[in-house]
Amino acid sequence: MLIIGIAGGTGSGKTTVVKKLIGQLPKNKVAVISQDSYYKDNSDLPPEERQKINFDHPNSIEFELLIEHIKGLKSGKSIQEPIYSYLTCSREKETKTVEPHDVIIIEGILILTNKLLRDLMSIKIFVSADDDDRLGRVITRDIIERGRTVQKVLERYNETVKPMHLQFIEPSKKYADLIIPQGGHNKVAIDILSTIIEKYLNKN
Repeated sequence: MLIIGIAGGTGSGKTTVVKKLIGQLPKNKVAVISQDSYYKDNSDLPPEERQKINFDHPNSIEFELLIEHIKGLKSGKSIQEPIYSYLTCSREKETKTVEPHDVIIIEGILILTNKLLRDLMSIKIFVSADDDDRLGRVITRDIIERGRTVQKVLERYNETVKPMHLQFIEPSKKYADLIIPQGGHNKVAIDILSTIIEKYLNKN
């Protein structure tokens, strides 16, 4: 099993890279695990307290469960991936069944910050993007998908997103085997990664 970690800052274009990569590979060979699914369940907190959670800090992720699930997939077992709601800041009651595949892609801003998770990865990728470009994407996404106002998005960016990026996410770039500048616009890098994966698939 080939396990690929794709990290990078919020709004760097990770999801676009993943989508373009999947589009170039056989559909039945690849499964994607999102770090966001493993945000800790905060249903025990009042709604106003949930809105204050720092989602850009490693402590917000239940890495133990994510690692357990990746190990389960490696051993040939299916897993029940949690479903996380940004609107309620808690996990849904339902889960998503993920079967073992030849290639597993783990995607998320903090996945390279955890050594135990990194050690399970065959290839580690960091998607890099200009800070202004990332902010623009974050504003658009959080307004449309997460129901936040521009003011709230900017407050969150300055109070947590930017400081956490500098403290945790950007330093994790040093663990990457491949850095992809310009995110999903970097066709050459995506083609190279696709070729590496296809070569692996053809061997197995």
